[in-house]
Parts: sequence; structure tokens; C-alpha cells
Amino acid sequence: MADIEKGKRQSSSPAASADVIPVPTSTGHRINASGHVDQLPRQYGLLSICATALVIDNAWVVMGGSVVVSIANGGAPGLLYELLTACVYYGMIGLCLAELASAIPAAGGVYHWASVTPGPRYGRVVGFFAGHIGYWGWLFGWSSLIFIPANMIIQMWAMYHPDFVQEPWHLYVIFLLLTWFCVACVIWCNRFMPFLQTLGLWIVVVGGPVTIIVLAAMPEKHASHAFVWKDFQNVTGWSNGAAFLVGVLNGAYAIGTPDSVTHMAEELPHPRRDLPKAIFAQLLLGSITSFCYAVALMYAITDLDAVVQSPGAFPLAVIYAQATGSRGGTFGLLFIVLVSITLCGIGGAITVGRNLWALAREDAVPFSGVLAQCNERLGCPVAATVANGIIGSAFGAISLGSKVAFNDLAGSFIILTTCSFLLFILPNALNRGRYVPPGPFSLGPRLGPVIHAVTSALIVFFTIVFCLPYALPVTSELMNYNCVIIPGLMLLTALWWFASARTRYRGPRAPWDDDSLDVVGKEEEI
Repeated sequence: MADIEKGKRQSSSPAASADVIPVPTSTGHRINASGHVDQLPRQYGLLSICATALVIDNAWVVMGGSVVVSIANGGAPGLLYELLTACVYYGMIGLCLAELASAIPAAGGVYHWASVTPGPRYGRVVGFFAGHIGYWGWLFGWSSLIFIPANMIIQMWAMYHPDFVQEPWHLYVIFLLLTWFCVACVIWCNRFMPFLQTLGLWIVVVGGPVTIIVLAAMPEKHASHAFVWKDFQNVTGWSNGAAFLVGVLNGAYAIGTPDSVTHMAEELPHPRRDLPKAIFAQLLLGSITSFCYAVALMYAITDLDAVVQSPGAFPLAVIYAQATGSRGGTFGLLFIVLVSITLCGIGGAITVGRNLWALAREDAVPFSGVLAQCNERLGCPVAATVANGIIGSAFGAISLGSKVAFNDLAGSFIILTTCSFLLFILPNALNRGRYVPPGPFSLGPRLGPVIHAVTSALIVFFTIVFCLPYALPVTSELMNYNCVIIPGLMLLTALWWFASARTRYRGPRAPWDDDSLDVVGKEEEI
């Protein structure tokens, strides 16, 4: 038999697919659940993939770095209760993701599942749009994430240089350096990633409690219980109810990465068993650590006006300064955030790179021939990872780190990714899971459709809410440009579909491509 062309789809004949997934072939290659030969090393175990999920999410660090998004939407109690609401919201989403990750583990993740759950008639086009929407969401999320450590570095410098005047180009240069540092780490250090992510887990796990202890112990005076839990301070111009709902965006941004490791499914020996565990570990520990950190952070505030009106792009340094009363203490706490969030940025670069690579393998994006290539020696889709670095750099040049730009990038990440989730969850609810083979983790024929329907309704509701202006009256600085960004991306995706992809795009392998649905539900224990 001729050698299988690497990176191309292998036809799923009964002889090749009736045993296991990944399927060993006569040439020694393995065909994974996406229908492609394995090109990435299956080097992640349960601990390292859980560590990767927690480092990519890094909920307590991201919540602190993005606190500006909702500190005005109710003050301390608003932030805390909005975070809890977001945790419940993403807990529902996580159940749906874990079920599909257990059934069909593929690097395409949501994109692959949205090609399956609508059925043979609509799966191809729905999956195409889900893939593009999810990719742009992750790219926006990764870019907004890099702004956090970039601002941390500037604030750490400014603490010891009182005469320093920040210019937009300062932030952009640091943003570029961090972006390409993440890209370089993903390309050249891939074989060390399981170890580095496990090490990063300990940094996150230790850094969180240390920060919480410092915030609890060092302030000479803490905020009152009423300030933290009761006094809803709304300065947005919205009614309190609307302000609360808009502020859920901050919590969603902190916890909203449950699909991150699903794009690494082809790098695990046992993805159907381990991916749901990694998703649950991320959501559970992320929710606990972020809420405990948020409580300690709110008790450390002594002047809320100074936090809201802080001149920097992020007010976290002001809160730390109020808590510690010293530059050294503030610098140390910011350094923990800097290291942790940089590790998060590296993980984000992995996810968004695998995402683009998975799309390119099916001719879903321009320049697919280049972007679909994978360097098997490095164990990384180099072209896709570099392309994301280039596009991310362009985003940084456009936004230059303004508060409006950060809010819009954070909002776009949440809106686009959850809309991509909707495109596989809603069809799964309507079809009552008929096209999804059972995996080790399943919601069942009775509970599953209920959870899918409720989750779909929540996504539609919060998508509308997160497109509302951040405050009233609406100005250019307070406008939520996602009402323009989202339709614009949908239009571009539709144009690419009709111009090229409608005839060239293949789509990932679906269960009905095999002899039976049970084939996809099997996995080799190696």
C-alpha cells in the first residue's frame, strides 16, 4: 500500500476504522477521530492536560487583570455575584463540551462537533461558520490577554519612575515582544510543554493563595462587609439589573475558556477519558480560586473611586497599592500576575494555533495549503502559529491598548466563542443527540436535551446582553463595538463561503462516514 500523505484525510474503510480510534494502518500511521493521520505527539497525560487547562484559564489572574470591565457595574458585590453567575453559566456550557469531547475528540473541537450535531444535510455549512466564529473569538481572546501582562510591565516600571509618562507606543512594543515570545515558546519548546504546563500549574496554585494571604493580612484597614457584599455601587447609567447583567462579562472573561484543551485532543493517548476531566478541573478550580481571590481583592479596596478612575489601562495596581501600602509589596504581587498571565498567553497561543491548523486541514481558510502543514520534528503547526502571531500583532497596532479596545476584544472573545458553542449545542438539543456517538461521559437521553436547551437559551440571552453599551449615555469611548464587529465577521465568513469554501471546503469526518456510529465511540487504550 502506498504511504499515506501526511496531513491529508485518510478514507475510513471498514478495515481501517472498525477497530479503534486512533486507527493503526499498514504503514504505521494512526488515523484519529478527525479522519487525519496523527502528526502531533501524544505526549500529554491526565495531570499535564489538566495543568494546561488550568494554566490557560488561570481564572483568578485573568479576573484581577480584567477587573476594570465590571468594577463599575455594581462595585464589589456586583463583581462577586457577577462572577458566580458566570461560573454557573459556564458550568452548563462545560457539561455540553465535556460530552462532545468524550464522544468525538478532535483538534477541531467545537468546529468538528458543529459539523456533526446538525446532521448530514446542514452539518457542513454550520460547522464552517462555527469554525470561523470560534477561531476569531480565540484570536481576539488571546490578543486581549496579552494586553494584561503588557500593562503590568508598564505599571511595574512606573512605580519606580514617578516622572514616567506612558505613551501608546510603549504598550504596543511590549505587546509585540510578549506576543512573539509566546509564539516562539510554542514552536521551539513544544516537547517540553507538558512539563512547563505542569510547572505553571504549581506557580498558579501557589501564587493564588500567596496573593490572597497578602491581600488579607497586609491592609491596615479592610473594607466593610457591607461594601463587599451589600452596597451595590452602579455608575454605568444603566438600571441596577441591567448593569449587573452587563457586568457578568468580567466573570465570563475570567472563566470562559472551557474548550481550550479540546483543541489538543490529538495530543493525548486517551482523549475521550481525560478531556472531560480536564474541562471539569478547569471550571471547578477556576471558579473556586477566582472567587476566593475576588473576595480578598474587594476587602483590600479602601478607595473605590481611585480604582475606577485609575489612569492606567487596568486598576489592579491601584488595589494592590491600597492593600500593601508599599511599592515593594505592589511590585511583588504584580510580578506574580505577570508570570502567571504570561504562561496563560503561551497556552492561548497553543490553542489558537491548533484551531487554525484544524480549519486549514479542511480547506476552510485562505492559504490552507501552507497553514495545514505541521512540522512533525517540532510537533507543532508552525505556519498556523506564526500566522496567528502576525494577525495578533496587527490587532495590537489597531487597538493600542485603550480601555475601549480591551473591552471590545474581551467582549468579542466571549460572544464569538459562545456563539460557536451554540452552533453545536442547539442542533444537538433539536436532534436529541441522535448524531453523536456515546462516549465515556454522557448526559443521557433524558437529562442531555434539557441541559442543551437551557444552555442554548442562556447563550442567546447573554450574547444580546454583552452587545449592549458599557454605560449610558453612549459615547465613542463607552460604545460597545461588538454590535459592529460580530456582524462584520459573519459577513466576511459568508463571503468566503460563497467565493471559495462552498466548493473547496471538505469538512471534518462525521460519524456517518463510518459503517456505524459505534466505530467513533471506540478508543485504543495505549
